[in-house]
Amino acid sequence: MAGKTIAARILDQMKITYELREYDWSEDELDAVTVARKVGLPPEQVFKTLVLDADKTGILVACIPGNLELDLKALAAVSGNKKVEMVPVKEILGLTGYIRGGVSPLGMKKQYPFYLDETAEIIDQMAVSAGQRGLQMVLAGPDLIRATGAHLAGITK
Repeated sequence: MAGKTIAARILDQMKITYELREYDWSEDELDAVTVARKVGLPPEQVFKTLVLDADKTGILVACIPGNLELDLKALAAVSGNKKVEMVPVKEILGLTGYIRGGVSPLGMKKQYPFYLDETAEIIDQMAVSAGQRGLQMVLAGPDLIRATGAHLAGITK
């Protein structure tokens, strides 16, 4: 594994305990359910980080359990927007500094409003991308909330 990712260094600076889990990835298997199987966690504990564009506030980020779908209407409502939509894949790198399948909620190029599914609050072991494909960070939900300053909300369906 290459050196620590920006996301891992942020957790180190905040003295937050986490574990890095490497896995073999392929372009065809970047979905959270497959990643969950590869890192040995149930899909509801492996959160996917999604980048969206909103009609009033602009870019925002949502993080939800891998086995659920984002409720766009709910996210729009909690973020003060009428409409939110997924950002085209080709724009993700420019906006976040990360590529699809490796978008971490920590260490993006810019600090975007971050909405985390409310279930994270009660999860003692969850995984999010560490900022590169094939690498997940496993940490406690409350620690991720603290590290990201997340807005907790019911944003799944």
